[in-house]
Amino acid sequence: MKKIRILHVAQAAGGVDRYIQMLLKYLDREKFENILVCSYDFKKEDYNGLADAFEQVDMQRTICKADIAAMSEVRKLIGKYKPDIVYAHSSKAGAIARVADIGMKTTEGKKNICIYNPHGWAFNIRCGRKKQMIYTAIERIAAPFCDKIICISDAEKKSALDKKICKEEKLQVIFNGVDIEEYERRKKAGISVVTREVLQIPEDVFVVGMVGRISTQKAPEIFVTMAKQVKQEISNAYFIIVGDGNQREEIEEYAEKNGLIDSLLITGWIENALDYVDLFDVAVLLSRWEGFGLVLPEYMLSGKPIVATRVDAIPDIIIDGENGLLVDVDDAQSAAEAVLKLHKDARLRLNLVNRERITVYEKYDARRVSDEHERVFKEIKNRCS
Repeated sequence: MKKIRILHVAQAAGGVDRYIQMLLKYLDREKFENILVCSYDFKKEDYNGLADAFEQVDMQRTICKADIAAMSEVRKLIGKYKPDIVYAHSSKAGAIARVADIGMKTTEGKKNICIYNPHGWAFNIRCGRKKQMIYTAIERIAAPFCDKIICISDAEKKSALDKKICKEEKLQVIFNGVDIEEYERRKKAGISVVTREVLQIPEDVFVVGMVGRISTQKAPEIFVTMAKQVKQEISNAYFIIVGDGNQREEIEEYAEKNGLIDSLLITGWIENALDYVDLFDVAVLLSRWEGFGLVLPEYMLSGKPIVATRVDAIPDIIIDGENGLLVDVDDAQSAAEAVLKLHKDARLRLNLVNRERITVYEKYDARRVSDEHERVFKEIKNRCS
């Protein structure tokens, strides 16, 4: 049987990069052929054995004149590979790929299928009303040029319907997932060399950590404000931020001024965040907006009690008091109180972690993500044939 050829288009690396790697890893290679067309933020070696072809195009994060050239290049590559399905990942690639795909055909001369996954709507980002209106307008205009829109959470689907992006039948929810098999393989093999000893962190400290870009979305300043309050109650508390970003200098200055500099580690960009999550006693995500929050099932997989904000898709994943604790956005005091509660109550920590384990294995396995994609690909291809 002829393989279904899928041409993936992606601009933003980071979480989208990891998502595509996991998706391609578990898609049935006997049934699907995968071509990746991506920006120069991606690394070819990461897709060895995953992508059947790898192409790079100059796609910028911001809206600019270079977008026209990017559309032209993507259109040429669609013409070169003649895929059965064009799958656009994230807002920028979504706009570029959907325009580039207009009127393109498969090897059989039929109109190909176009699927779009925003990986978090741009209009949900905390920004000015004018920008939100522009992002919403772009999504409404582009929606007719694809056959299916994949939402990564129920909250994302609700946002699309609230903004009247398209009709409900065009929307399909496929929750994100984590690579459980890879995590278990690494744990069994003892691959991680990240230990408290290596990082010169005392064994008796209470570690509170977060994974994420040090930028407005992840509220790193709320994290360090929370850290200061926790430190006042727990003298041996220690804090880790796994990531980097444009607010790093600001966060380090705050830590210096508030006597936290010797109790804070910022790792910078690293290959495997879960190696550091294993060091946490409590895992925190204080996002101001979140399309899904992939790090939450990763925290669960690592068996860490969670404190997260009550925003967007996060309450789809974290049920307050059942598999984590929820606090309001920008509320450092409530976040500190939640961390202190977990520090004091060992039974609560154990109950949350036990429930988390069940949640991640039942709902957030990367294999399930690929299986659901396979069903969507086959169903829509059969319908459009």
